[in-house]
Amino acid sequence: MGNLIGMEDSSSGATPLWAHSRNLSGQRHTLEDHLRGSAILARQFGSAFDAAELAEYLALVHDVGKGSCAWQHGLNGAEASGGKVGFPHKEAGAWLAASHAGRPFAAVVQGHHGGLPGYQDLQTLIDSVKARTHKHQALIEEAITRTAAVVPKIVPTGRLRLPQWLTGPAAPDTVLARDLLLRMLFSCVVDADFLDTSAHFAASPTALREKCDMAALACVFEERRQRHLATRQPSPVDDIRRRIYDQTLVAATNEPGMYVLHVPTGGGKTLASAGFALHHAAAHGLRRVVVAVPYVSITQQNAQIYRDLLDPDTGDLPPTVLEHHSSADLDDPSARWARTAAENWDAPFIVTTTVQLFESLFSHKPAAMRKVHRLAKSVIVLDEVQALPDHLLVPILSALRGLVERFGTTVVLVSATQPDFWSLAQLHGLPRRQLIHNPGDLFAALRRVTYVWRNGPQVTWESMAEEIAGHSGKQTLTVVNTTKDAAHLHRLLEELATAPVLHLSTRMTAEHRRTTIEQVRDMLKAGDDVHVVSTQLIEAGVDLDFPRVFRAWAPAESLQQAAGRCNRDGRLPEGTVVVFQVHDAGQPRDNIYEAALKATAAHIGPDLAAPDDLDALSRYYQLRYSLHGSSPATMGGDIDHLRTQLDFPAVDKAFRMIDDQYSQPVIVIRDESDRDAIETDIAALHSRYPSGPEPLRRLQPHTASLPRHEARAALAAGLAEPVIGDLLLWQGAYHPKRGLDPSEKEDRTAFVL
Repeated sequence: MGNLIGMEDSSSGATPLWAHSRNLSGQRHTLEDHLRGSAILARQFGSAFDAAELAEYLALVHDVGKGSCAWQHGLNGAEASGGKVGFPHKEAGAWLAASHAGRPFAAVVQGHHGGLPGYQDLQTLIDSVKARTHKHQALIEEAITRTAAVVPKIVPTGRLRLPQWLTGPAAPDTVLARDLLLRMLFSCVVDADFLDTSAHFAASPTALREKCDMAALACVFEERRQRHLATRQPSPVDDIRRRIYDQTLVAATNEPGMYVLHVPTGGGKTLASAGFALHHAAAHGLRRVVVAVPYVSITQQNAQIYRDLLDPDTGDLPPTVLEHHSSADLDDPSARWARTAAENWDAPFIVTTTVQLFESLFSHKPAAMRKVHRLAKSVIVLDEVQALPDHLLVPILSALRGLVERFGTTVVLVSATQPDFWSLAQLHGLPRRQLIHNPGDLFAALRRVTYVWRNGPQVTWESMAEEIAGHSGKQTLTVVNTTKDAAHLHRLLEELATAPVLHLSTRMTAEHRRTTIEQVRDMLKAGDDVHVVSTQLIEAGVDLDFPRVFRAWAPAESLQQAAGRCNRDGRLPEGTVVVFQVHDAGQPRDNIYEAALKATAAHIGPDLAAPDDLDALSRYYQLRYSLHGSSPATMGGDIDHLRTQLDFPAVDKAFRMIDDQYSQPVIVIRDESDRDAIETDIAALHSRYPSGPEPLRRLQPHTASLPRHEARAALAAGLAEPVIGDLLLWQGAYHPKRGLDPSEKEDRTAFVL
């Protein structure tokens, strides 16, 4: 390949090389402008983790293959027909990346449309180009020659600079960190590519947020926090919350690393974790705060709190807080511009879900990974970390460690039921930095409930419905494990109770859940009677306070989290949490969940310890992890092995925080007044021009979730229709309280398998 660049330049003449077809203003995008524009952006992104030069170069060569005559002629035909060019363009840049940076980095270029390839497939590609046997060899060589004539820097004079840590001994953590580096670089390149392309089609310059002054943002937070606290009704636990907050601020000046915030439910961790993150970012020049929580209901609640505390007072400035929880898979080849609707987290403060965070980090697709580079040199607050799934703890913990040790990230693990992560090998030797001293004293001071146990053959859904409906206080919360159980118990209570009965589950749209939670909060504040039936989405972080809570039998951390909704503000001498076992109650049917239940039964119960006993909780986690056995695959060790092999598609396939059967997003038009706006956003997603992420942001409140098998049945029955990716538009019935309830008679045909 040494003579490859010396070929005759067939690009001479007045006609420039083009990268994209005409935009709204009728202008084409030159290849030179696109490569240079993308490279400038990627360099800026890569500077956060000592890879500015490398990111810049990979972006500079990503579309070199478009320089061939065949591709240029194909663009003319595609522009006229609205179809595809029909000629490959990734291989030329992949060869350049392999030649001047190293073979693994060719994956970034080769995958910038279809996704990061497996390393073995990449090796085969590079070997064929090196041997000049690739089926498109002539196009590859011609494209490099023609593009080098206008962008000479695609052929650098020497090897590119790599991050210093990558050139040292190949220790095990370095091998996994290499996987993270490639993911970060891929994110830089695809985000830069999408941004520069979108700017062309919008006929406007690329708009990036200016670097945020985190110290100024922390000051805004403190000022508004004080105003917020002054307007709240005083609580008996306010002094404890104040002590917790003060301790986190003292720790904010400590060096970046992995931190633990172990605070009882009701201890004010939402504000304490954000306060630490903002002050810590200001102290160490970190770029943003990313708060990830397990349930959409918490993202909505927390995002609103943070918006009140951080967003500008004037509408002339962009918002500080970005809420992102769309679960749509946008990497659909049939939707030409769908990927540009993905979020890239260009904001100082992000509120998202743990599923969105980690499935993006371990993906191999461009749309999912646009945002990943934003994690470098940031503060990641993982709220309710007890909800992280055991079967993925190995890759999650090793990746978090890699972000801390190699990419300048600080991670904060927040929970009232802190798992014993440091007992696992992935965190051995990593300092555990406690934000709160003596959490046991806090738990004793904030113990506000007593536990009552209901088990035995006499405990049925009907008996529990009678007990709940007959409770003299008439303000109850019942948390169950499945949407099916929630709908069933809700129907029973509607027949028995004289008080209003409300329902919460992911089968309701995000906006429906939000307004229901607000309705519940208002009723509790007014002292009105209300019974609430919910799945576990309510038990982690949702700021509601009931005098009596019923919880279906579940792992220990879930029992304690549900108790956090009982007597939360300590206004009663004692709240009551009733834990009940119904023999036919639903629960996940997997070994991981069964191990958690077995460990709970060994340490928690009527003749054992209460769920808020920290010593019992520690023994529970140790037994729970030991029950998974010695096989590393049980906790995701096989995924880390795939990461060492740089098999990105296999990692993506294996890493699933939520089983695919539970993850189909569905847009619902609940109110006819919303129809025009929803249909306009759907049309924008279908447009031939990039829409940006705004339409999906606006559709988030109107989106619910269905198990995939139910979604497929609904499509077959004509009760749903495709939008983009795996996103659907619902055309069937929607219950005013239970949402997409398959037990409703009028909707039953949608779910026949």
